[in-house]
Amino acid sequence: MKPRLVLFLIAMCLCVPAMFAQQQSRPLSPEGIASVQVLGEWMKSERETFTMGGERYVGGKWIDIVYGRPLLRGREAFTGAGSEYGKATYAGAPIWRAGANVSTRLRSEVPLVIGNTTVPAGEHTLFIELKSPTEWTFVVSDWRASPTFTVTDKDALYGAFNYTPDRDVVRIAMKVEPLPYRVEQLSWEFIDMTTDSGRVALRWDRSTASVPFRVVH
Repeated sequence: MKPRLVLFLIAMCLCVPAMFAQQQSRPLSPEGIASVQVLGEWMKSERETFTMGGERYVGGKWIDIVYGRPLLRGREAFTGAGSEYGKATYAGAPIWRAGANVSTRLRSEVPLVIGNTTVPAGEHTLFIELKSPTEWTFVVSDWRASPTFTVTDKDALYGAFNYTPDRDVVRIAMKVEPLPYRVEQLSWEFIDMTTDSGRVALRWDRSTASVPFRVVH
């Protein structure tokens, strides 16, 4: 056998397992982040700025939602009727983590008013209670998020397992609307934004649900 052919075969033997391992290591639900900046203003700059409009955004504060992004892969996201509605989505937890893997987290550099409640700046966990196809409840909680499932840490949750409502900061009805198309991968978004207000929205399958918020100056 020619030396070049031998080297080629050896290289292929080394590459194929590595490529297979790389494919296998991809999570079923990749991590995502939805972000918005508030309370800032666009200003002209003496320096050339390669942004839309050629201005700089000054004084902005960040709000992020960090979450796992499950895909449908042929499933239906929200199934069941009556008291069984949403139970498959909960995956055995008492409430929906509104994402996948680690608990969905809200991180804000400024206090937010949701409903009639002020949520302090910092990190909180987010959940959604599914009552019916048109009745969802948005929950902001003081439970900390754990990167792994553990029964020893009584102050943190993985996903929504062992969730209890005693640490809820906000519970507010969401505006639930049908979509004319199917969203394959769950997505959190900030919509209808102004300088100091907007809506937090989730889209998945044929549903979108949102809640308004405003920023405390």
